[in-house]
Amino acid sequence: MIRAAETTSTFDTTTRMPLGEMLVARGIINHDQLKQALEHQAHRGHKKLLGEVLVELNFATDQQVLEVLAEGYGVPFATQTARIADPKVVELLPRDFVEDHKVLPLFLVRGVFTVAVSEPTNLFLIEEIQRLTGYQVQIVAVTASEIDASLRAYLPAANVFVIDDIYEDIDDADFSVIERTVTELSDLEEVAGHSPVVKLVNYLIYSAVQDGASDIHIEPGDHYLRVRYRIDGRLFEKLSPPHQMAPALTSRIKIMSNLDISERRVPQDGDIHVRMEGRPIDLRVSTMPGKYGEKVAIRIIDNRTSHVSLDKLGFSAHMLETWKTVINNPNGVVLVTGPTGSGKTTTLYSALNLINTEDLNISTVEDPIESSMPGVNQFQVNEKAGFTFSNALRALLRQDPDIMMVGEVRDAETAAIVTQAALTGHLVFSTLHTNDAPSAVTRLVNIGIEPYLVAATLRGVLAQRLVRKICPHCKEAYEPDPVIRKAVEDACGPFESLYRGPGCSRCRGTGFAGRIGIFELLIPDEGILAAIANGAHLQELREILGKSPFTTLRADGMEKVRGGLTTAEEVFYVTSM
Repeated sequence: MIRAAETTSTFDTTTRMPLGEMLVARGIINHDQLKQALEHQAHRGHKKLLGEVLVELNFATDQQVLEVLAEGYGVPFATQTARIADPKVVELLPRDFVEDHKVLPLFLVRGVFTVAVSEPTNLFLIEEIQRLTGYQVQIVAVTASEIDASLRAYLPAANVFVIDDIYEDIDDADFSVIERTVTELSDLEEVAGHSPVVKLVNYLIYSAVQDGASDIHIEPGDHYLRVRYRIDGRLFEKLSPPHQMAPALTSRIKIMSNLDISERRVPQDGDIHVRMEGRPIDLRVSTMPGKYGEKVAIRIIDNRTSHVSLDKLGFSAHMLETWKTVINNPNGVVLVTGPTGSGKTTTLYSALNLINTEDLNISTVEDPIESSMPGVNQFQVNEKAGFTFSNALRALLRQDPDIMMVGEVRDAETAAIVTQAALTGHLVFSTLHTNDAPSAVTRLVNIGIEPYLVAATLRGVLAQRLVRKICPHCKEAYEPDPVIRKAVEDACGPFESLYRGPGCSRCRGTGFAGRIGIFELLIPDEGILAAIANGAHLQELREILGKSPFTTLRADGMEKVRGGLTTAEEVFYVTSM
């Protein structure tokens, strides 16, 4: 979208107000901030422009500065340029020139070449574009970040050189794929083995691990190909390669994960093992046929992030001590609940690592095994071979275990074996997909476990979610909306101010960096156990808990909001039911 400038299209510096005064007049900054920025600029020896200093001090955004600057120079200001850019005109300017000067060719109409620039005051740049193209040049002002995003995400001609440049930054010694033997190569396999495709796949994996992504999504569409990373629980578009690369890209990943590249009509699952900077990383690959080709999802299992101490997961001091007491029970069932991606497995691994000693036989049955744990016997479920959860658990009971961990209680048969194991003196950890801790009780009953058996074996239920942490580099205090203030005060008492992140380059403009857990821990007392044994409904259990000092997920989240770790909006998002 292009907004026309309110002044004439000339560079008349005699009538134009200084940038700082224009920003003050527009209410973007105040006089104190302008004075502070000028002093900061003077201290730096004028090495940075005033606009750059204001952005660096978080007094204004680059878009606000550029929009005011464009108005002062009579230049139109543009947003969402990727929607109006014509990919065919990118080649009118050399690639190095486009990247070095942060310019984006938009369109060519009747001999007038319209170009988006991040420096509308640079007359020499405009003259150089005219010299290189031979066309009359019309400029519009666009932020450098938006130009970068447009080049990477929407213009295939630009993506090629951006990707190639990034490849050069990857040291082959830092990244290697553990190849598998492949026979009967087809034409598609040959294409998939070509250097550009191999480099692109390696780059996607390498950069995803470097960025801390948990998943890679490769999504073909109608004349486009989109690659997105899931970082801190949210999806971000990384790049958009030429859509013609989709079949070769998918085939390359299939070859690496030992899947059938000739089969494109049914979903397939596989895995890839890579070594990055000396450490092994496992990738779970899933392909699924779609309207415009096969969609690929890759789950990243990084051992470096799997083994986290319980102390660093986000427990409050009191809840951590209570949880340590629960996991040291001699027998019974301990459950961790929450939706997919809420960190249940990480919590269980942390618990097992804490209680793992030489005098205990700890065994797990998982699908898949997320991470290797020294000193723990881990078994991978294989449904196709008939090695199911229930079969594995029956066999495991004959292996003299002290502590067992079952990846998930999925059916009545597995639940019955888990209950029987707890009754015969074993401590069993497992997970359930429920919204909160009380729901786990009714879920077990609904699966088919008698209420009195649930009451006899249940030692604790931990429900959890993951919330994004405020970026420490752009964290700032603010006065919240009255509704937000009341919600936080109702949950955990009065406070002076809350915190948020306006966004910076280190957090990709999101205002968040990393995640932390919020928890609710149900330790059944005599009253709860009696209610469970009598077949109490979920609402009855919640009413009983409401009369006790029971900390809910939202209340625990609000404590972290008051402590400046996350935002109230983030807690509302993950605890809405």
